[in-house]
Amino acid sequence: MLIHTRPEATPTSAHDRVYRGLRGRIMHGEIEPGAALTLRGIGAEFEVSMTPAREAVRRLVAEGALTLSTSGRVNTPELSNERIEELAALRSLIEVELASRALPRAHMALIERLQTINGAISDAVDRKDAVAYIRTNLEFHRTLYLRAQAPAMLAMAETVWLQLGPTMRALYGRLRRTEPPHFHRLIIAALKAGDEPGLRLAVRSDVTQGLKMLVG
Repeated sequence: MLIHTRPEATPTSAHDRVYRGLRGRIMHGEIEPGAALTLRGIGAEFEVSMTPAREAVRRLVAEGALTLSTSGRVNTPELSNERIEELAALRSLIEVELASRALPRAHMALIERLQTINGAISDAVDRKDAVAYIRTNLEFHRTLYLRAQAPAMLAMAETVWLQLGPTMRALYGRLRRTEPPHFHRLIIAALKAGDEPGLRLAVRSDVTQGLKMLVG
C-alpha cells in the first residue's frame, strides 16, 4: 500500500509564496514610499531562508515595485512627478481599453458585483482604512477588466498598480475620502446604459484624477 505524504515546501514554492505575499502588500499600499526592507526581515516575516527572500526581491525589483541600490539596500520607490504622470498615462491608456472591451460582456451579475464592491469601499472609507480602501478599489477595477478577456493587457495594468501601490497610500492621506469615488457610480451607470463613450470617460477620470493631486 502506498502512503501519500504531503511534500515539503520546495525553494521554488517558498519563493513564490514570499513574492506573492510581498507583492500584495506593496500593491495595496501596506508599505509606504521609501520604506527600507531587509532580506533578513522579509525572511523572518514569511518564515523562509534568505534564498527565497532574495529571489522574491529580485522579481519585484524587475517589476519596478522595489528599488535595489548598488550597496544592496532595498526600498519601495519614491516616485518623481514625471514618473507618476507616466504611470497615470499608462493607467488611462490600458484601463480605458480594458473597460471598453469588457462592456459587451457587462451582464447584470457583473454590475451587481461592482455595486457590492463599491459598498465595501464605502465601509473602508468609514473606517478610514487606507489599505482596505486601496485593495477594494483595485478589486472593483479588476472585476470589471476580467470581463475584457485580455489577460496580457490586465497583467500590464497590474504591473502599473504594483509600481503605484506605496504612492497610492500617500495619496489616500491627501484625499480625505468621505465616500467612494464619484466616478465609480458613473462607471456603473455607463455599464447599465451600454454607453461606451461615457464609460471610457468615467474610467479615464477615475484612474487619473487623484494622481494629478500629487503632481499639482
